[in-house]
Amino acid sequence: MFTIVIVVVIVAFIAIFALQNATPVAISFLFWKVEASVAILIFLCTFAGVITGILISALLKLKLSNRSNNKEHQ
Repeated sequence: MFTIVIVVVIVAFIAIFALQNATPVAISFLFWKVEASVAILIFLCTFAGVITGILISALLKLKLSNRSNNKEHQ
């Protein structure tokens, strides 16, 4: 029950945030131009950061695992 309440509160905050930040903004990078709402841009940037963090974490764990396996075989 507590988890459901937390999820509902988080969803409500996300909905309020999206409604308050629906203003479109223009983004230009080199020859690329896009117009999107602030909420979508923040969500996409956050999502890209989470994915990047997960990938870096997985690569570091793999590297450390390989080091420990090499030390065990020596």
